[in-house]
Amino acid sequence: MIVYGIKNCNSIKSAIDFLTKKKIAFEFHDYKVKGISEAKLKDWSSQVGWETLINKRGTTWRQIPDAVKEKTTTESAGTKLMKDNMSVIKRPVIEHQGKIVTIGYDVNEYHKIFN
Repeated sequence: MIVYGIKNCNSIKSAIDFLTKKKIAFEFHDYKVKGISEAKLKDWSSQVGWETLINKRGTTWRQIPDAVKEKTTTESAGTKLMKDNMSVIKRPVIEHQGKIVTIGYDVNEYHKIFN
């Protein structure tokens, strides 16, 4: 299992704490250190839709110019936005064997998924 995100993100910290307490093995992929490929973003988009991957409630989204937001209406524009601004990707994205298990952190959802 791979947990994708940014090390200093509170949602990531909560997810990692949860998985560690449950003794669930995972690898952590830090976007800021390792980056994220366009191919990976397209793969995720094909699984859950590119709109699901963009965190429109976060600080990064609020800092993006309105003109850029207004042009983010297609998968290719969404993928470019996420590639250029990795902090806009909703966190964490948890993947197992190439398939997305969950996006974001919700302790109740994690109890359902990881029991």
